[in-house]
Amino acid sequence: MISSKITGTGSFVPSLKKKNIDFSNENFLNENGEAFSDENEVIIEKFKGITGIEERRYAKPEYNTSDLAYFASKKAIESAKINPEEIDYIILAHNFGDVKHGAIQSDILPSLASRVKHRLGIENPNCVAYDILFGCPGWVEGVIQAQAFIKAQIAEKCLVIGAETLSRVVDNFDRDAMIFSDGAGACIVEETSGSGAGILSHATQTFAKEEAYYLFYGASNNKTKNADVRYIKMLGRKIYEFALTAVPAAMKIALDKSGISINDVKKIFIHQANEKMDEAIIKRFFRLYKKPVPEGVMPMSIHKLGNSSVATVPTLLDLVLKGELEDQEVKKGDVVIFASVGAGMNLNAVVYRF
Repeated sequence: MISSKITGTGSFVPSLKKKNIDFSNENFLNENGEAFSDENEVIIEKFKGITGIEERRYAKPEYNTSDLAYFASKKAIESAKINPEEIDYIILAHNFGDVKHGAIQSDILPSLASRVKHRLGIENPNCVAYDILFGCPGWVEGVIQAQAFIKAQIAEKCLVIGAETLSRVVDNFDRDAMIFSDGAGACIVEETSGSGAGILSHATQTFAKEEAYYLFYGASNNKTKNADVRYIKMLGRKIYEFALTAVPAAMKIALDKSGISINDVKKIFIHQANEKMDEAIIKRFFRLYKKPVPEGVMPMSIHKLGNSSVATVPTLLDLVLKGELEDQEVKKGDVVIFASVGAGMNLNAVVYRF
């Protein structure tokens, strides 16, 4: 039986750090353009208590999203020990394209995947490169698409990337700007058979009734700014309430389809959106099986890296596989779940055996 296996991973963590204290002098305003009654120190402390974020990473001004994607891709290719010319598909998940430092316009012509193929020097025209816009679950969905190509026997090797520079699309007058960060993660997905390892099952859903605009592009909270310039905005409370019900349910669909027992799940690589939300999602997921949450089942990188959207899950995976996250490891034979939720509202889950 043909299956799909991750044979190499790579990530790029930008070098520029921005700590919470660095937001102390920001002029935070509510959506009506009014100042908050609390001082920034209080706002920042409450923010840390909810999100768990202490600092985040930003890309250097000379780097764009496609650059970060290229850096992570090179590492994934080296990790998998493959010839780039053998890659059949390059699938690049992002949300805002290349936004140059100081610019207000997104650049997606050509596609970011084509830019990465160009940077990698791949000459093979049969290596198909395309982007997907799927919110934060984009990388996980790219892995699902890669598996579909492999199972259909139209591909043997796929490069799947998640990359974003959210620091360039945030409204600095909005408290939510403290959540977002930059980064990139990538993996090689290859055809495998008979080993029992690889993708066991998956689930993907889109909720686009009331939920469609929980994340959206909106004007600055500062009403004196140009209203035609748009920034990433979100309805945080609605997203929180939605995710707490929808994500555990999707994870259960995927796990039940796999035939794997909840007792055999060793790790859950969940989108690094918000520490409190992620903890609540995992708790509700295990509660669906009337089980307590096992200690250490949920690796976290959000404390130091923030929320880099499509890059969080592949970056987290790479850090754990490379032994760069303290007290976290994945062994051969371990069953893990990848899960994410984001704009759309889209969500997905993959059950995977190493």
